Amino acid sequence: MKKVTSIFQLLVALFFAIALVFFLAFDSVKNGFGIEELTAGKVVVWLTVGFLLFLVTWMFQSMYANSLVKKIKKMETESNGLKAKLYDLEQGEKITKPKVIAPDPDEEKDSSAIKPRQNIK
Repeated sequence: MKKVTSIFQLLVALFFAIALVFFLAFDSVKNGFGIEELTAGKVVVWLTVGFLLFLVTWMFQSMYANSLVKKIKKMETESNGLKAKLYDLEQGEKITKPKVIAPDPDEEKDSSAIKPRQNIK
């Protein structure tokens, strides 16, 4: 889809570039195409074709962007599901294995006595 979008964007740019060159150099190239004069109807046809080509390009671009948004949402949903499973597993381990904190016997002896002063030079 990305290639199709890129191709249509290049076609729109090429179409309008060719139209610009054709209209600017009309006096010198009108004999080559068999067009005697440039009327408003012919210019409107050119612009209408270019506008339709632009709309097709815009449609492909929006379809491509929507597909990317859907993929992102799907990946975020999967990521959130995996995070929830991981959280449940971690909580399950905390419930099944309660942590027992045993008091350190050295801390009990030191907590009742005043610690000696240290002189820093």
